Amino acid sequence: MPEHIYIQDVAKHVGEEVMLKGWLADKTDKGRLQFLKVRDGTGLIQATVFERDVPHDVFAAARNVSQESSLEVVGIVREDKRASGGYELAVKDMRILQTALDYPIGPKEHGVEFLMANRHLWIRHARPRAILRIRATVIKAIRDFLDSRGFVNVDTPIFTPNAVEGTGTLFAVDYFGEPAYLAQSGQLYNEANIMALGRVYCFGPTFRAEKSKTRRHLTEFWMVEPEWAYAHLEDLLQFEEQFVSYLVAQVLDQRQEELKVIERDTRKLEAVQAPFPRMHYEDAVKWLNAQPDETVHMIPGDDLGSPQETALSAAYDRPLFVHHYPAAVKAFYMEVEKDRPDLSLSADLLASEGYGEIIGGGERTARLELLEQRIQEHHLPRAAYEWYLDLRRYGSVPHVGFGLGVERTVTWICGIHHLREAAAFPRMLEKMYP
Repeated sequence: MPEHIYIQDVAKHVGEEVMLKGWLADKTDKGRLQFLKVRDGTGLIQATVFERDVPHDVFAAARNVSQESSLEVVGIVREDKRASGGYELAVKDMRILQTALDYPIGPKEHGVEFLMANRHLWIRHARPRAILRIRATVIKAIRDFLDSRGFVNVDTPIFTPNAVEGTGTLFAVDYFGEPAYLAQSGQLYNEANIMALGRVYCFGPTFRAEKSKTRRHLTEFWMVEPEWAYAHLEDLLQFEEQFVSYLVAQVLDQRQEELKVIERDTRKLEAVQAPFPRMHYEDAVKWLNAQPDETVHMIPGDDLGSPQETALSAAYDRPLFVHHYPAAVKAFYMEVEKDRPDLSLSADLLASEGYGEIIGGGERTARLELLEQRIQEHHLPRAAYEWYLDLRRYGSVPHVGFGLGVERTVTWICGIHHLREAAAFPRMLEKMYP
């Protein structure tokens, strides 16, 4: 039997007889000549079947095979600049493993609701395949960047025992008769981990029960959360801009074909290089309120919403830091400005082209007295936080961290409209199938 190879490796086998194992993506019938587009998960190639070159039963199978049937194809690899990918397979033999029934996703236009209802089938097509490959590259780049800089991956719990910030955005579960919740973040545990390991990150699924239907929200998404000791806000900003620049550079380097498939303007990604512009929260409010579009106007002291983030990030050719948000709109654990205790040492990174926030982070307070005060101000149950307060009692140090949402980052890098395309099987409000 000829060697089984993957389509991504055909260039190494020009002139050789090989076997490909895959699925029929599309077919063109030219009478005595059949053009089969075969994919195997690594690529797509045109398999050419001449009636005169194959047994009668093989040609009949090629002429009648249906879209998405699984098959094994044997043939000679030929270089052909006219063919997609620059190579084709001159077929000598073919075996159909399973003849697909009438495939529901045809060449005509389908609405997004239909496609999402058939996500398990739609995922086979060129666009979703390209986006998921880009996502995989982003995830690998995240790990490579952090691992190479001395960060230790420490997994944090998904089950948490207390809804310490209220149950409104948490999913409750029955934990052997006791109430528990799906975690929104591993950050607090990471703050304990840095006291042992110095620099850490957790990376996994995160759950938010927000009843939001916007294009920027999922109920289940992936987030990476680095945290490290002996660092301040300025250290954080420099690290983040190098981090995000690296992620984009890796996609540009490794996924040019996929970026072409989704018709991404790569010139906009090429502009994503450190340093990133910075804007103080108070200056951002002034800028927004000076815009002719009144829908982006806001009350000073309020948090930025999606319209405000869109307007700000659309004004720059690379991500924008908005920093020093009011302490009142940020988490209780944020450190505050020494001379302006009303301002937190926080920063959000807004992706360019109007995509909005992809990173939220800042400097965590190292002061026991401030943390106790903020827990009281936020009406949080102190008993649930005693272990967290211990971190300020036994060797507290300045430390920082952030969370980057994978789906939001992939959505921006791919230039797509909705987060649902950045996950294989997205979970949204009223959407849990398939």
